[in-house]
Amino acid sequence: MEYLKIANGFWLWVACGLGVAWVVFQSVLFLIKSIKVSKEIGITKTQVNSAVKTSIVATIGPSLGVLVGMVALLVSMGGPVSWFRLSYIGSVAYEMFAAEIGAQAGGGALGANMSATAFATGVWVMTLGALGSILITALFTDKMGKLENIMAGGRKEMLPIIAGCAMCGTFSYLCMDRVFRFNSQTTAALSGFIIMAVLNIWNKKLNKKWIRNWSFTISMFAGMLISIVA
Repeated sequence: MEYLKIANGFWLWVACGLGVAWVVFQSVLFLIKSIKVSKEIGITKTQVNSAVKTSIVATIGPSLGVLVGMVALLVSMGGPVSWFRLSYIGSVAYEMFAAEIGAQAGGGALGANMSATAFATGVWVMTLGALGSILITALFTDKMGKLENIMAGGRKEMLPIIAGCAMCGTFSYLCMDRVFRFNSQTTAALSGFIIMAVLNIWNKKLNKKWIRNWSFTISMFAGMLISIVA
């Protein structure tokens, strides 16, 4: 398989490693700046530690999902590109779709027998297809605060409500397509929703930190497990 020599080649590891190193650098920089600002605005060390622990726990489920998907992607696209793309985007579904479209455009099909041209075309489609969201984020993220203030009509008490509605809208958009497929994905989405609701109700009565921290991860894995069993 000649293309796999390119896909797993030394220089591709170097090129992709530079991109991943940039992501790590940004993450560390944001963490340092966040800690600095938290001290300036009066957030206690206990609150910061609690936020860090909650964030770590909440990312376990999605991260394992990405890891499993990476195994499927690297079989066809090799280790460096899979590592690089999922470190930036994190959407296995998009990357597999883009790689498949690119491989077909390059005169082949995604799989162990595709040509070097099909592989290269797949990498181009994976990269260029994600540029839209990256450019929009880069150009307009700093303007979202102004837009949020306009939508709130200058009332600060409306900002948390708008942020909450935006979050609900985002998750609804991602889930509704799965709910109406009436297959295993429907079972996973509905099961995860029900379990999450039960855990939230339970936590209101017990007020346990571990329930609040682990509810997202528990509901995600329980939903997937139920969909497999059912």
